[in-house]
Amino acid sequence: MKELDALLTGYLEQHYDSASDGEKAAFQDILALPDPELIGYLLQRRKPESEPTARVIERILDRTSS
Repeated sequence: MKELDALLTGYLEQHYDSASDGEKAAFQDILALPDPELIGYLLQRRKPESEPTARVIERILDRTSS
């Protein structure tokens, strides 16, 4: 799905290098999620139980954060 790739690539390019080790680990966990689960989070139909994962999902969705 191109939209999913665009969101994840945007986070990777804008935030990953400056992210903490914990945030990087959470992003890597997100990449390992099954597509239906990840799509549910990104469409805000579901909320991750893991707080670090939830924070990274919020950053992925917040295109105005720096």
